[in-house]
Amino acid sequence: MTQHSRFVVCIKNSGYLASLKLRKLYEVVDDPEAEADEMIRVIDDSGEDYLYPAQMFLAAPLPASVEKALLETTESVK
Repeated sequence: MTQHSRFVVCIKNSGYLASLKLRKLYEVVDDPEAEADEMIRVIDDSGEDYLYPAQMFLAAPLPASVEKALLETTESVK
């Protein structure tokens, strides 16, 4: 993923059924080393950030106001 998006949508979860749900939005954590290896670091359903194969996700560019609201919601849950 060359274009950095703060969020991605899970399109494959084979092997990770407990951690990832199809069609769910996940927050991306920047990790250039992982990206170089075609991996992506996301905050999964455990609430922690983990590496997954990048092909399991599609970038989900969102309007700035939606992204801000999602990030604020995430912060208030922590």
